[in-house]
Amino acid sequence: AITLIAGLGLGLVHEITLNPIAQAQEKAKKEAWQAVFPDAKLDEFKETDVDQKAAKQAISDLGVNATIDEVCTVGDTGYVITTTDKDGYGGDIQVSVGIQSDGTVTGVSFLSISETAGLGMKAKEDSFSSQFAGKQVESFEVTKTGATSDNQIDAISGATITSSAVTSAVNAGLAYYRSLAQ
Repeated sequence: AITLIAGLGLGLVHEITLNPIAQAQEKAKKEAWQAVFPDAKLDEFKETDVDQKAAKQAISDLGVNATIDEVCTVGDTGYVITTTDKDGYGGDIQVSVGIQSDGTVTGVSFLSISETAGLGMKAKEDSFSSQFAGKQVESFEVTKTGATSDNQIDAISGATITSSAVTSAVNAGLAYYRSLAQ
């Protein structure tokens, strides 16, 4: 009887919280889109289907443990590509990457990250994530010795795994973008 009542209670709570959680996730997604394309109006963002074959090929070519989760066009301006890298220190890292039609990264916004407080969570800070913005490169690489070229990203001190995972997620988005642009 106790198990039955507890099960029914959990089921009820799940049903009650399902819609608010979905609304919060949708709101966070749209805020991420706006963060990487701040000049675009919300009605300019149009979700499109992910070409799974192109996504798998792009990720395979990079050799990363990532997925292309969502693609959104921003009028004729570019794309927002949401990717997840599965090799973060604390688990999956999901980001939205803004990419202009010419291949320039407009920004990176985090949808999900659960890295070590004070270390890996610094990836969300502007000092790290802004390194990607305004650059038009084939792919990015992480360096511990200070970035000397546009394609290099300074690693977060003490959080190289996180830095690499975020960079891999951005690179997956760039590789998928290139497959769309062909």
